[in-house]
Amino acid sequence: MSGNMKAAAFIEKGRIEIVEKPIPDIGDNDALIRITTTTICGTDVHILKGEYPVEQGLTIGHEPVGTIEKLGKNVQGYEEGQRVIAGAICPSFYSYACQDGLPAQDGGCHHHGYKPMGGWRFGNTIDGAQAEFLVVPDAQANLAPVPDGLSDEQVLMCPDIMSTGFAGAESANIKIGDIVAIFAQGPIGLCATAGARLKGASLIIAIDGIDERLAYARQLGADITLDYRQVDVIQEIMKITGGR
Repeated sequence: MSGNMKAAAFIEKGRIEIVEKPIPDIGDNDALIRITTTTICGTDVHILKGEYPVEQGLTIGHEPVGTIEKLGKNVQGYEEGQRVIAGAICPSFYSYACQDGLPAQDGGCHHHGYKPMGGWRFGNTIDGAQAEFLVVPDAQANLAPVPDGLSDEQVLMCPDIMSTGFAGAESANIKIGDIVAIFAQGPIGLCATAGARLKGASLIIAIDGIDERLAYARQLGADITLDYRQVDVIQEIMKITGGR
């Protein structure tokens, strides 16, 4: 596929611009996605401020929703025109890190080592999702279909925010019957609350200082909400749990 596309590229500290880039080609294991919806992550703001280093000219963004424009010959189970998302973490799945269950530390299939945040490639080590087109590497494992009954906006949180919150609940090794306290109920914290409920926690305590967030936390599974502006949170948790 030839031609140019528009992309949001990091130029220098404090400067991201809409530029033209060639529409990228794909390899046999990749997919080319026509982006229909994406969003801005706090990490993108850190990149803009120069607080997280990326190469000059890199397309930013790691929360893609779109349709498959082109498929590599090795990718099966998908078809061109299909609506899909791809996770912000898109590892190779061939590295030792992935085989050890640590895909976010994927060092890449060519050197098989571990690399901090190596599985996060979009807008970090390869061009990201804030563009008209995006190459998804290792598409067989890194794509997920969007059900027909869901809009782009309804699945937009899945590539990064939901998966990050759920991963937090998984990393905490929550077991059925556990008591869990989750500090901060922003978008990721709310997803961690929902994840804790799905993991089987019997009592979930959500902590924040914004009334709307605490209300959403109850909707997503919190049994008790604590406003840190009004109570000594640690003391209240000790009371609720009997010091456990």
